[in-house]
Amino acid sequence: MKLMYSNRVLAAAVPQPGRNAPPELTAKVDLVLSIAAWAGTAAAVAGILITGSMMAVSLKRGESSEHMGRLGMVLGGCVLVATAGPLVTFVFGDGGA
Repeated sequence: MKLMYSNRVLAAAVPQPGRNAPPELTAKVDLVLSIAAWAGTAAAVAGILITGSMMAVSLKRGESSEHMGRLGMVLGGCVLVATAGPLVTFVFGDGGA
């Protein structure tokens, strides 16, 4: 009996509030988010270049280092930066726009 009730509660419609922000504020927030996305992409590219350079120098010197771990972290950051916008849109929806 309780299981049937919980199914009805969990299947209830989730409210989807509309956007109420003024267009001027929305435009400014979009600009700031665009700049942050650009900076994140630039930092990701710089991180890959720097890690690759460090790997090349270490290989030439014959030093063993843990650059593959660093490269994995940089690539993980790249994936996070690239998927941040689509993930937020998937989780929160497009707000009816």
